Amino acid sequence: MLNQKRVVVILPAYNAAKTLEKTYNEIPHSIVDDVVLTDDYSNDNTVDVAKRLGIKHIIEHKVNLGYGANQKSCYSKAIDLGADVIIMLHPDYQYNPKLIPSMVDLIANNVYDVVLGSRILGKNALSGGMPLYKYISNRILTFIQNLFMNQKLSEYHTGYRAFNADVLKSIPFQDNSNDFIFDNQLLAQCCYKGIIIGEISCPAKYEKDSSSINFRRSTIYGLGVLKVSIKYALQNCKLYSFKLFKS
Repeated sequence: MLNQKRVVVILPAYNAAKTLEKTYNEIPHSIVDDVVLTDDYSNDNTVDVAKRLGIKHIIEHKVNLGYGANQKSCYSKAIDLGADVIIMLHPDYQYNPKLIPSMVDLIANNVYDVVLGSRILGKNALSGGMPLYKYISNRILTFIQNLFMNQKLSEYHTGYRAFNADVLKSIPFQDNSNDFIFDNQLLAQCCYKGIIIGEISCPAKYEKDSSSINFRRSTIYGLGVLKVSIKYALQNCKLYSFKLFKS
């Protein structure tokens, strides 16, 4: 708890057995009230590791539902637990859990309602191991989204995000995609509601056990991002109405 705000960390996991313990051990449990892990039908022993670590709230999908569906389960459980601040952290040890207090502080003290851990701020993404094609596509997609959505974010594609729980309660995220584009849809919905999004620099850490989607899936994701951006622009100009941006 920080500033009387209940803090819940969610870990959307898929084949995270090798990195989960390192990630979990670096979470600042002194301010985190609960940790929720959702396992999206992993092929490894992610759930066994989670139980050994003493994670109380473990949700096991009986089939692989997708990255977006994994987050839907996590966010819903965190809200049910009475969270005031919810931090989504990939359990692949790509993002530094020690930044959680800084992210929570910005929300608990009403500076921002959404905070992103950006791998691009600080200019260390490539030195941290981000593949060159991912870095280039990240920069191009971010430029296009900032243009279409009138924002100034350094990246939209981070797996490290903190939310005021009231924001998530106000957005119909359950209607979003069950695939990777879920993240981008959620940020677009926040922007459309006029929510000011803050960012902090998060050093990238790509290791051999870090999760990463392949080039084909990355291409599909990129096309999905462009589609979300175009929908946002059309909706914002009142040229068309999309379910994605319903109240």
